[in-house]
Amino acid sequence: MGLFRATLSAIRGGLSKTRSALAAPLATLRGRVIDDNTIDELEHLLLSSDVGVTTTDAIVNDLRDEVASGALKDKDILELLRERLLLRLKGKDRTIAVAEKSPTAILVAGVNGVGKTTSVAKIGRALKDEGRTVLLAAADTFRAGAVSQLTTWADRLGIEIVKGTQGADPAAVTYDAASAAIARGIDVLLIDTAGRLHTQEPLMRQLEKIRQVTSKKIDGAPHEVLLVLDATQGQNTLAQAKKFAESINVTGIFLSKLDGTARGGIVFAIEDETGIPVKLIGIGERPDDVEPFDPETFVEALIEVSR
Repeated sequence: MGLFRATLSAIRGGLSKTRSALAAPLATLRGRVIDDNTIDELEHLLLSSDVGVTTTDAIVNDLRDEVASGALKDKDILELLRERLLLRLKGKDRTIAVAEKSPTAILVAGVNGVGKTTSVAKIGRALKDEGRTVLLAAADTFRAGAVSQLTTWADRLGIEIVKGTQGADPAAVTYDAASAAIARGIDVLLIDTAGRLHTQEPLMRQLEKIRQVTSKKIDGAPHEVLLVLDATQGQNTLAQAKKFAESINVTGIFLSKLDGTARGGIVFAIEDETGIPVKLIGIGERPDDVEPFDPETFVEALIEVSR
């Protein structure tokens, strides 16, 4: 399910804080002889941008080996960086799954405060703009105001919603929504689950119950399980991703608030540490500020200021 094509201009704008933080340091590396001192500076820059230890070590260790062998004479370190960053992101399936028979069920999870409900609305908007029919399941019945928040988004976007009262059984709401999606011939069922800390075992089990209910009602569901992570939380997102992946089969990451951080390199850390592909990114507050994650466009936007 290709939401829409990623655009360089949109992602460049969304990464403006990261690019501003990287611009001056990267500019000082251009044209320099690639030696251990240059690589040391690059290593510090990558770590400070939340690229992560695994990714950084892989890149700088390769560069050090090539320096020792004399293979980097007359090479541009920024071009080498671009190539290696792109290589780290290659080879992953970033498409949103589509069921052979409608509806496609997409379950959205995440901790409180990461922008999960807003992310659900953004996905719904993108799907509707593609001409798909969408039904929202307001299965976040724990947080005060969550149902009303999603209802407001549904009304604003002209998307149908199935909801229960606050405190209702989330699995029951999900079951009703799945039944409605089938009866109405809906293309995509979007399930907004309760925000939960990755350390809250009872709530994590509740998430598994929602998954089971969905699969009993819709063959092969959920076809996609998206975990919303807040890019501004840096390395804490890794602990969240790992814990959620233990409880449910997370198939993709929606990295929200990427426009609000100077450490957009967290994308590399997430993928190297968890193996879960980033599929969507949030780059603003508007309903249409969502982009499919495209590695080439992302890397180009990340370091183009110094090219």
